[in-house]
Amino acid sequence: MSVVALAPYDFPARDVRENFPAPLLYIGWEDHLMVCAPVCLPLPPDMPFGALATAVLPGVYGEHPDFERIDWNAVQWLKSGQPWTPDPAKSLADNGLTHKDAIRFRTPGLTGIQGSFS
Repeated sequence: MSVVALAPYDFPARDVRENFPAPLLYIGWEDHLMVCAPVCLPLPPDMPFGALATAVLPGVYGEHPDFERIDWNAVQWLKSGQPWTPDPAKSLADNGLTHKDAIRFRTPGLTGIQGSFS
């Protein structure tokens, strides 16, 4: 169903970068719905991309039984739904990530608890 605005929306956006402590990054784990939607995290733009696997994602997904089995060298990354190859040594910003970008990662061979996608 489409929605039609009855009046013009003429006000400043409240979700701009300046209103957050750091740029927001949405991160989701494909085929693992124990966490049903991407998480949204404020992350410093100068943080190395490789720190996601070692310092950030363990706190988000570490309780999942598959997490310890991830082969980070085989992970397939997606940015806005498209295949993407980030450089782990470069910062989030140098990898082209900006405020409110969405990335997902797929872990070949791991499809949730006993293959249930959960």
